[in-house]
Amino acid sequence: MAAGKVIRIGMVNFINTAPLYEVWKKRSAENPHPAWWVFEGPPAQLNRMLEDGELDLGFISSHEYAQHPQSYRILSNLSISADGEVGSVFLFSELPIGELDGKLVELSPLSQTSNSLIKIILEDYYHVRPEYCLFVPERTARGRAVLAIGDQALRLRDEGRYPVVIDLSQIWQRHTGLPFVFAVWAVRADCCPARPAEVRAIHNELLSCVRVGRPQLAAISAQVAPRIPMTYIACHDYLKQIEYDLGPAKIKGLEIFYQHLLKRQEASAAALPLKICD
Repeated sequence: MAAGKVIRIGMVNFINTAPLYEVWKKRSAENPHPAWWVFEGPPAQLNRMLEDGELDLGFISSHEYAQHPQSYRILSNLSISADGEVGSVFLFSELPIGELDGKLVELSPLSQTSNSLIKIILEDYYHVRPEYCLFVPERTARGRAVLAIGDQALRLRDEGRYPVVIDLSQIWQRHTGLPFVFAVWAVRADCCPARPAEVRAIHNELLSCVRVGRPQLAAISAQVAPRIPMTYIACHDYLKQIEYDLGPAKIKGLEIFYQHLLKRQEASAAALPLKICD
């Protein structure tokens, strides 16, 4: 990577990043950095762009790192994670979960991590083997259960039309005793040695945004709640559940998730041990 080239940063455009991203946007508007360019998108799009070299660093799904660990380094102490309920990754079902064996379950087109997690939960924890297909937003759901994430999950939850709703992170925590990490901040492996000072500066800025944003959660919740739309109180309660660090328990949870993926042949053998850079 040539010196002076713009560093391309991928930001998830769901409100679960608001305590970090709203601070980032405010600072960028007041003091724009000429060498930092930000692209907003859903997790699946950011995964593809980072793997294809269209981005240099950004939020990617935990599953994406597991598939291409040789391409990335994980930035330390940053994630999108939850210790218990996450409040925005749900399986909505017409039937009790134990009755989904052989039934059609529609997966999310937005997150391979959540798609793999629900398969682990249904097959390993509930011992049912449904059929799976991808949910198409333009079409009425035709499965007996639908996996939804992010803003779509918040809307479906508020509609209240499914009698059974399970929070995937809560089920994971109940069975493993550990938090679940949905996404990590990754930098392309070729960017780290080429521009270490700039990568470090972005890393420090992200950590600073989290430190500043968490105490401002009430104001940020009031700002972003209309996007769903949802009430300020519901938004505040939801964002309180989202965590952005990558401490030892979360690293352990991520490693166990990768062990599941390796058994399912959904991960590269190089995914463990994790490659984390400070």
